[in-house]
Formats: sequence, structure tokens, C-alpha cells
Amino acid sequence: MRSIEEMTEELLSLPNVSRALLAEKLVESLEFGTDPTIQTAWTTEAKKRRDEIRDGSVQSIPGEEALAQVRQLLQQ
Repeated sequence: MRSIEEMTEELLSLPNVSRALLAEKLVESLEFGTDPTIQTAWTTEAKKRRDEIRDGSVQSIPGEEALAQVRQLLQQ
């Protein structure tokens, strides 16, 4: 049996698309007791947002910048 470290090294060498699919499957395996309707809604929203970024209809900003904007709004 391979160690976690060996599997991690091998899996991190996969192409981005494969790693993303694997990450999705791993997260799904950890979720339990989630209302399927809610889960479907969140998945649909996440895919919509992903597609908007990919097609250029929205622009992403770095996480630190987003957090700074939120902090500023909370201070008002």
C-alpha cells in the first residue's frame, strides 16, 4: 500500500483539470447530511460563476483585495 505522501506526489503531477475533478470528488465524499436541493443549487451557482470567469463576462480580483473591500465596508 502506498503512503499518503506517495499518493499526494503522484496526484499533484496530474493536469489541472484532473486535479480539479479529483478535488471535487474528495469534497463530495466528505459531505454528509446535506439537503440535495441545496447542494444542487450551490453546485449550479458555482459552475455559473466559474463559467462567467472563463468567458470573461466577469473579472476576478485577488482574495486579499476582496477581503480588504469587505473589511472597509464593515467599518462604515
